[in-house]
Amino acid sequence: MKIPFLKRKKEIEIPKKIFEAEILKVTDIIAPSSIEISQNYLKLGEKFARSYFIFSYPRYLSAAWLSPVINLDIPLDISFFIHPIETGTVLKQLVKRVTEVQSEIMEREEKGLVRDPVLETAFRDLEELRDKLQTAREKMFKFGLYLTVYVDKEEDFRAIETTLRSILEARLIYIKPALFQQHEGFISSSPYCLDRLLIHTPMNTEPLSSIFPFISFDLSSNEGILYGVNRHNNSLILFDRFSLENANEVVFAKAGSGKSYAVKLEVLRSLMLNVDVIVIDPENEYMFLSDAVGGSFFKISLTSPNHINPFELPPPREDEKPEDVLRSNTINLVGLLRIMLGGLTPEEDAIIDRALTETYAAKDITPESDPALWKENLPLMEDLETVLETMEGTESLVRRLQKFTKGAYSSFFNQPSNISMENNMVIFGIRDMEEELRPMALYIILRYIWKTVRATLKKRILIVDEAWWLMQSEDGASFLYGVCKRARKYWLGVTTITQDIGDFMKSSYGQPIITNSSLQLLLKQSPATIDIVKKTFLLTEQEKYMLLEAAVGEGLFFAGQKHVAIKVVASYAEDQIITTAPEEVLKIRKAKKELAEE
Repeated sequence: MKIPFLKRKKEIEIPKKIFEAEILKVTDIIAPSSIEISQNYLKLGEKFARSYFIFSYPRYLSAAWLSPVINLDIPLDISFFIHPIETGTVLKQLVKRVTEVQSEIMEREEKGLVRDPVLETAFRDLEELRDKLQTAREKMFKFGLYLTVYVDKEEDFRAIETTLRSILEARLIYIKPALFQQHEGFISSSPYCLDRLLIHTPMNTEPLSSIFPFISFDLSSNEGILYGVNRHNNSLILFDRFSLENANEVVFAKAGSGKSYAVKLEVLRSLMLNVDVIVIDPENEYMFLSDAVGGSFFKISLTSPNHINPFELPPPREDEKPEDVLRSNTINLVGLLRIMLGGLTPEEDAIIDRALTETYAAKDITPESDPALWKENLPLMEDLETVLETMEGTESLVRRLQKFTKGAYSSFFNQPSNISMENNMVIFGIRDMEEELRPMALYIILRYIWKTVRATLKKRILIVDEAWWLMQSEDGASFLYGVCKRARKYWLGVTTITQDIGDFMKSSYGQPIITNSSLQLLLKQSPATIDIVKKTFLLTEQEKYMLLEAAVGEGLFFAGQKHVAIKVVASYAEDQIITTAPEEVLKIRKAKKELAEE
């Protein structure tokens, strides 16, 4: 039978809406490609998620106990559910519970049993809570806290869960994964305002307030100096660096970000508290500050009249033996000569060590001699050359050393010391020292300062500006680290400043110096080095971008375990003394000139 043409056309006609494209919605863009629900995790596309709930709390909760969890450098969602409970209902339950506990205590007394401190504590807590509820000083709530963490691999959950447990269980707070309820846990910690887990803990107002995690650290104290203003809450950052486990500080910032300004402000304010300040100044920018406070400024260069003898010796303290002082000084001198002579072979190292001992002995400086007479007969670099000339296999050493005893460099390296450090502010300006000699000059100056620090116990701050110069050599970096490590015993705080954190961290002593510095000031950073800064100081992404976009004098201030966003502020009088901005310096000089002409 033949099918009519019209009928066949009607049967095979396809609706046009099949070929119409569906409208793309926002949910289609943000939704994962797939969702897999397992007993202990969810798989959202390529990401894994696991939900947890807190089920047990201690008797007391400290303020901001949740902050360490929130500050973890892992992606996670946290949700709170606070359900109010009718006070009347709670009071009825409390009366019943108080009666039960009281009767149990009385029953134990009648039986002559030993007092149960747990029951007695529970009774006191229940009575106290009942009184507060009756007087409307407290309210009761059902509280639920849920967390969902996200990882790239399922095996990463183990490490994160261990971290969470270690943080919380140290505070007697216990957490569990929501087994077979991962979907409910994910919904509960998502911004739907839906509590699907319904795992609650009764809690009154006082402990509930401790859950609030967003706190701003306050670095205000009754003693110390003003470092700046807390940008979080506009409070003053008043702090005494000597109140920490050590008084060392590191300052990292790019050029022009205000690091020298901040340090000079700290110096000016510390001097008012009778703290001595010693500065190694590579650009002579502390000269004006020195003049303003009546400090001593020593220019160090080959043509300068100021000299430091590398063979200077510190007098032994009551708890030190003369042989220990000589041994330590000899080791440091070997490190200096490694820098001066361009490195030493193991054989040359041993020769130099013996030659230094003989050089001191030739001047009657031995462990058996009177330390009080050491200063009167100190050797010079030329005396070491004389000793080396009498020893075998020292021709190369003598030739290299002659540059410092007879050549152009002898005017600095082969002279007796003529510098006094009695002033409360002493500055060593090394701007005019030849660049290749700067690491050696820094080493010699630092050794001389360390000798003075060890001789007299007094509260001091030592500022090493552009410390990366010293960090270029292994011996220089090692000596700076040794000073930082031992400074606390001599009431000294070492401030290490550098704008080149990349070069600073290349040294194996870079990280240990930072670790041994309780104060850390980070100002505006360069995009080229920000990743090193972020890794070194364990910064969050927000803190990283804060340092990239910071204005002059703004950054992060770390004091022990606390850190805040800081803005360095100064009065007009302080600014006129410490500013190094070229335009401001010219204005000040012009004003002084006009005043002098009048």
